[in-house]
Amino acid sequence: MQQLLKTGQIVKSVTSGQNIKIESYLGGGGQGEVYKVDFNGGKKALKWYYQGSATDVQRKILDTLIKNNAPNAKFLWPQELVESPDNSGFGYIMTLRESKYKSIIDLMKRRIDPSFEHLITACYHLADSFFQLHSKGYSYRDISFGNVFFDPASGDVLICDNDNVAYDNQTKAGILGTPSFMAPEIVRGEAFPSVNTDRYSLAVLLFYMLMISHPLDGKKESSIRCLDLPARNKLYGTEPLFIYDPDDDSNRPVRGYHDNAIEYWGIYPQSVRDLFTKAFTEGIKDPMHGRVVESQWKQVMIGLRDSLIYCGNCGAENFYDQVLLKNGQTHNCWSCKKTVQLPFRIKIDKSVIMLNSGKQLYPHHIKSDYDFSQPIAQMTQHPSNPNLWGLKNVSSVNWILTKADGTKAEVEPGKSASIAVGNKINFGPKEGEISF
Repeated sequence: MQQLLKTGQIVKSVTSGQNIKIESYLGGGGQGEVYKVDFNGGKKALKWYYQGSATDVQRKILDTLIKNNAPNAKFLWPQELVESPDNSGFGYIMTLRESKYKSIIDLMKRRIDPSFEHLITACYHLADSFFQLHSKGYSYRDISFGNVFFDPASGDVLICDNDNVAYDNQTKAGILGTPSFMAPEIVRGEAFPSVNTDRYSLAVLLFYMLMISHPLDGKKESSIRCLDLPARNKLYGTEPLFIYDPDDDSNRPVRGYHDNAIEYWGIYPQSVRDLFTKAFTEGIKDPMHGRVVESQWKQVMIGLRDSLIYCGNCGAENFYDQVLLKNGQTHNCWSCKKTVQLPFRIKIDKSVIMLNSGKQLYPHHIKSDYDFSQPIAQMTQHPSNPNLWGLKNVSSVNWILTKADGTKAEVEPGKSASIAVGNKINFGPKEGEISF
């Protein structure tokens, strides 16, 4: 295929006036091609638009984005506008994505196999990043797994193709989204992309990541012989039905077609299933008031990460579910079916945190400020008795430990509070109680 730009070609930044050297072709998409370039002695990525995409509207969008900062570092945000004396059109410079970041498509195709912990962390970062984007008045307009990358070894994320971002309801021009991710009202032609439709697309993306399946692909989808445009419009627009709708079981996932949805749905705690159910029932029936907002996803992902437990038989990651405990049921491993022994846990307000080996607590657990920059506590073993565990104070303030017998002790930074049923730890802003 003929590339728009040549290796070794020099293009120029309109923003700073600096020359940019094309080093290699990275790939092409629906709007243009992406190249690795040398820019001011460093490596960057350059997106160059096809002629049909290099419109005045697109250029105005880029001008606005370049003048404003990215919501956070997870967005590969347009940095400088670029033109060429040898080519019509224009492009823009952005940060070059490191190779450790993998596409969500790699997850769908099982080319990567991240832990639940890192997958949930990625979901949290996505919800938080889109929260920050929306807080600036922007809508992304095309949330899908083609535009998101994550590091399977850590859960860190990168969000690309930000050149479609626009101020909410500022323009009706441009992209409408990726078909199976678009809100039903967009599919029906009743609305244009907005913060509210972004929230539907985000819910679809998170469902895909955790369930490896689409939330509306059930019996109705498997019965379609040709998934053409009219069929897609019906499935995702005029007759959308959640596969686990509690009031209508006519679109349940079908064994042999939707095995991922069947297997994964039962793995997660009731709190997660409830939020997805809200997203694809109320969120479809009442788009203006029924959508799950980003802060709700952030909270449930934090709780999900805190609920991780490990099977003592096969080592598989499982999840603690308070509903099971209240109903007198045991936690059985989804992988080997053996009963999972619950670890010590600490309850802080309504949050229950599993105290697995190495588990860390963060300022968020005691302040509600979503601060994960530095831990305040970490589970550690006693240096001379590995059967004894403590919660080490890695913060800069003293704690107060109240033991089950009522005796109190101060826990200075660097020291550990003993872990035993009934012990209470006062972290300052909040207090937690240990149970088993």
